Amino acid sequence: MKPAERISAFVKLGEAITNLDFEEKDELLWRAENNNNWFTKESVDSALEGISFMLSPQKLDAWLSIYDLQEIEKPKSVGLMLAGNIPGVGFHDLMCVILSGHQAVIKLSSSDEVLMKWILKKLFEIDPRLTAQIRIEEMLKGMDAYIATGSDNSSRYFNYYFGKYPHVIRQNRTSVAVLKGNENTEDYINLGKDIFQYYGLGCRNVSKIYVKSEDQLQDLLGALEIYSPIGSHHKYRNNYDYNKSIYLVNLEDHLDNGFLLLKESEDLVSPISVLFYEVYSGEEELAEKLASLKGKLQCVVGNAEGCVPFGTAQTPEPWEYADEVDTMAFLLKL
Repeated sequence: MKPAERISAFVKLGEAITNLDFEEKDELLWRAENNNNWFTKESVDSALEGISFMLSPQKLDAWLSIYDLQEIEKPKSVGLMLAGNIPGVGFHDLMCVILSGHQAVIKLSSSDEVLMKWILKKLFEIDPRLTAQIRIEEMLKGMDAYIATGSDNSSRYFNYYFGKYPHVIRQNRTSVAVLKGNENTEDYINLGKDIFQYYGLGCRNVSKIYVKSEDQLQDLLGALEIYSPIGSHHKYRNNYDYNKSIYLVNLEDHLDNGFLLLKESEDLVSPISVLFYEVYSGEEELAEKLASLKGKLQCVVGNAEGCVPFGTAQTPEPWEYADEVDTMAFLLKL
């Protein structure tokens, strides 16, 4: 396939997602939730919107214009070890491999196999030639290169087995938000989307906020009341009840609005249902803190220049690579 034909297939995939009829979408959302209770219909629907968001012809052209995409005489086999923390989280890696002209050999996560298999089925319907470029395997042995995403622990395993091959291996990352003190209720509500979408399970979810004053916290909790239905999800509620009981038994100071716990901490990654906060005294101090955490942060959310705007953390552009590693450039050098 020529590069333009591969790009066209993904444009058509975006159109297919946008124009998905109610019955097919409802069945897909039901099957995904039945397979993994964290993947509620709302979560999977949001993931589909995020995928279609990046598949417009304009976005793909803007993204790919800086690369020299060509037909490859001898494509490399690229093993993809996909994560399963949020729906469709491995889609971007898959798209990069296909658009680069190489072959994608996929190890699906059992947590996210329903949505990813549906996406593959759609791609094969759009252009059957892609069946020669994509396959699913249980074992990823003998590949020419690897892209693997997982935890800090699993990354050591990946490095042990894949380290001698060309590779991109991603570890744990999270995201934070910076509050300058001049935020309004709309900002807080949008921030809530960055906190609660996918129940906080994604690396682009905000797990900690930096505030100029604790006075903001009550206003923040009040604005976040709009997200109270999240407390009805049984898995999320179990985490909330557990963390609340720990804080109460240990007499640890915290704030609570009935479904979210705010706790002051220098730690970066908060448990599900908990949002850490840290007070900073000035811009220089904050800049130093964020610089020291650069290798652990996926994105910084806020109104300041260089930040991801409130409410958009989970809708990255196609050129916003995970861990700031240019996956396409890596693949084109193979």
